[in-house]
Order: sequence, then C-alpha cells, then structure tokens
Amino acid sequence: MMKTISLRLLHILAVIGFATVSAVSVANENVKIGFVSIERILKESAPAKRALQKLEKEFAPRDAEIQKLGKQAKDLQAVLEKEGVTMSESDRRTKEGDLARVNRDLQRLQREFREEVNLRKNEELSQVIDRANKVVQQIAESEKFDLILQEAVFRSPRIDITEKVLKALADK
Repeated sequence: MMKTISLRLLHILAVIGFATVSAVSVANENVKIGFVSIERILKESAPAKRALQKLEKEFAPRDAEIQKLGKQAKDLQAVLEKEGVTMSESDRRTKEGDLARVNRDLQRLQREFREEVNLRKNEELSQVIDRANKVVQQIAESEKFDLILQEAVFRSPRIDITEKVLKALADK
C-alpha cells in the first residue's frame, strides 16, 4: 500500500518536473506574437472608407425620399397647428388622416431603410475584413509570426501590426 502511494507520488512529481522543464524551454524560444485592431481597420482603412462612400452613394436617393416625406409630415403638422381651429371639421379630419398616413409611411420607410443599410454595411465590411485577414496572413508568413491576435484585453504597442495592415490595404 505504502509502495503504491510512493510510486504515484513519484509519478506525479515526474510529470510536474517535465511540465516545468517544457514550460521553461517554450518560454526561452523566441515566440513572435502580433496584434491587429479590427476596429481600426474598419474605421481607417482605405477599403473600408471606399465601402462606406459606396453605401452613401447607393442609398442617397432613398435618404432624399425619406427627407422629403419628413418635410411633408412637418408641413402638414404646421398647417394643422396654424389653421386647425379655423378649418371645417371634415377638412381637419382629412388633414389629420393625411398626417397619420404620412407618419406611418415615414416610420415604415425609415425602418426599412435602416435595416437595408445595416445589411449592406455588414456585407461590405465583411469583405473588408476578409481582405484584411488575407493581408494579415501574408504579413504573418513573410515576417514569421507564430501568433497574431485580433482581440485582446491588453496588448503592448510593440506587437501592434495594425499600421502595417493599413498600409498594405492602402497599397492594394
């Protein structure tokens, strides 16, 4: 019984010793780690800026339509406030009905617009992220990185390669 416990203890100590030696040897190797800020890539990179400009141009006509409908609602509201007291009951009801319809249409168009803009923005920015990941892969291979992270609670500025990625994306 005592011999079995001693053998197990010896075995456990051997495993701990091996793990310690392995950890020390890994720590002594030159492990090259990098970090890329995807947030900065999506804000500052040339492809991201081009994608956002493309979206602005694509959705400008619909935005103008929504602005026009919003102005129409404000104008109807102003007429009701200004002339509502002096209008006939039927005219006032008609104007109130028109205002309610315009407001419903405006809210529906705004909601659809936001949903479609968000969908297209996600599509465009996912393409930017794909391109950035390819650039990161190329940098990792050419500069012999062992690990490149895109999210971290803390990172030292000396391992941040975001500028290299931004430059490479601008050059393409």
